[in-house]
Amino acid sequence: MKKNLLSILILALLIVNIVLTSIMMFSTVSASKKTTELVTDIASVLNLEIGGTGEGGVREVPLSQTETYNIPELTVALRSDEGEGAHYCLVNIVLSMDTKADGYKDFGSAESMAKYETLISSEINTIIGSYSIDELRAVSAKEEVRTKILESVQRMFDSDFIYNVSISDIKFS
Repeated sequence: MKKNLLSILILALLIVNIVLTSIMMFSTVSASKKTTELVTDIASVLNLEIGGTGEGGVREVPLSQTETYNIPELTVALRSDEGEGAHYCLVNIVLSMDTKADGYKDFGSAESMAKYETLISSEINTIIGSYSIDELRAVSAKEEVRTKILESVQRMFDSDFIYNVSISDIKFS
């Protein structure tokens, strides 16, 4: 009889343990969900993308699947402010392409890019030419120009196989 009573006591304690563990589990899961929602809301307010692009909208693409296309020594007439003479800049542009992206198969070869180089150069001239020499000397304007060129080229090819634009050298006169 004592063995049966001891077994019933152990069974009752096991049931109580299971009930208390499940209550604790549900309270922990709901608190975790609330914390995750709070972090997501804060990230959206700060305009951060979790697992998205890197700095300045640039995707992280491994170097092994990156191909570059250079547009060397592009001369651009800059916007002149009142009372100033004409200013020009000489700029070298490097387009970084993702070889695994869909649009690369159609447009990414050196021959294809050479066909479109005048169109790309025209877009670059339009974007850079809309700035004055003083505006372009500012570091923040260079990032803005780089971002605008990237968006324009991606829109032109209707693809994001070009994932980065680098301004490798810029000289003013």
